Amino acid sequence: MTEIHDPLAWVTGSDAPEKTSLNIGYMALTDCASLVVAATQGFAQPHGLTLNLHRQTSWAGLRDKLLSGELDAAHSLYGMVYAVHLGIGGTPANDMAVLMGLNQNGQSINLSPTLQAVGVTHAQALSQHAHHNSARLTFAQTFPTGTHAMWLNYWLAAQGIHPIIDVDSVVVPPPQMVAHLQAERIDGFCVGEPWAASAVDQGLGFTLATSQAIWPDHPEKVLACTQAFAEQHPNSARALIASVLQASRFIEQNPENLRSTAQLLSGADYLDAPLSAIEPRMLGAYQDGLGNQWQDPHALRFFADGTVNQPWLSDAMWFMTQFRRWGLLRDDPDYLAVARKVQQTELYRAAAAAVGVPVNAADLRSSRLIDGKVWDGSDPVAYAHSFALHALADH
Repeated sequence: MTEIHDPLAWVTGSDAPEKTSLNIGYMALTDCASLVVAATQGFAQPHGLTLNLHRQTSWAGLRDKLLSGELDAAHSLYGMVYAVHLGIGGTPANDMAVLMGLNQNGQSINLSPTLQAVGVTHAQALSQHAHHNSARLTFAQTFPTGTHAMWLNYWLAAQGIHPIIDVDSVVVPPPQMVAHLQAERIDGFCVGEPWAASAVDQGLGFTLATSQAIWPDHPEKVLACTQAFAEQHPNSARALIASVLQASRFIEQNPENLRSTAQLLSGADYLDAPLSAIEPRMLGAYQDGLGNQWQDPHALRFFADGTVNQPWLSDAMWFMTQFRRWGLLRDDPDYLAVARKVQQTELYRAAAAAVGVPVNAADLRSSRLIDGKVWDGSDPVAYAHSFALHALADH
């Protein structure tokens, strides 16, 4: 019998990670929390992994390093993963994999002090301004096919503002949003925290809408890799999911863990932002810059007994329906087949079982969005073609 010197190999046997040191990319956003906690608080080592965190300066840069193999896996925009897989947005199609969800909720649409000063402080006023003012409004989002572009489009359209015809859209990396607002280059933005809270804290406008007001408990960031990585390193991928699941559960175990995580994130190595811009909204305590305060029932969440983390097929398909709606896809793909290929449901289920996280037997979930429409994944083609405001050439 061969003597095994490595205790981890003994414990894991043939399930030992094929690659034990993983390079993980992330952006300076509150919703990278579970990756930072997994890498720094001892959740990866018992699974035979070392996670090397690499902060990125833009989503495009993160995407390129993921595709080149410089990063093994990354904190990713849900929509970005599917755009790469489908070959939308200038990069050749590359088979991608979603390992798990990292968070739900917690993004915001903010408007500038200039709009605030002229009384554009609610949806109806913005709609009137967009339709009757000669100067077009410019909104920033973080990536053309990313979640923020889709929340911004969906919210504007729900207010009767066509996001392509009525306003201009520009791409700005998340940490640069506040500077762009301050320099008056943009009239508003949609971004993840802590940058919306930071703008409010600095007196630079106000939060007009949260993303959870658009879709309560919506999908947001995912842990993604290439299909090639998942196929070549299935044990590493499974161990990574298990590590991050345990970190996600830890963060939400109690308010003290949330607070200590906020403190960790505020450091120069991660978000490099004041705790005052991170902690309140992470705990669901909102103030919008107009004097309104509330405790949000659908604030940023990382676990929710695994509901956040399960790679729902319906979540994936929703982003593709919006690509179709806004003309980013010329034809309807086989929505379900694409989602089944990208979402690593079997790897996820195995990892969840290993760390005692419940998994819903269903792969689809149902939600009602801000415009009253119900999305449940049952008929994505009909849903994609059902909107009054769209950019479908063949509608």
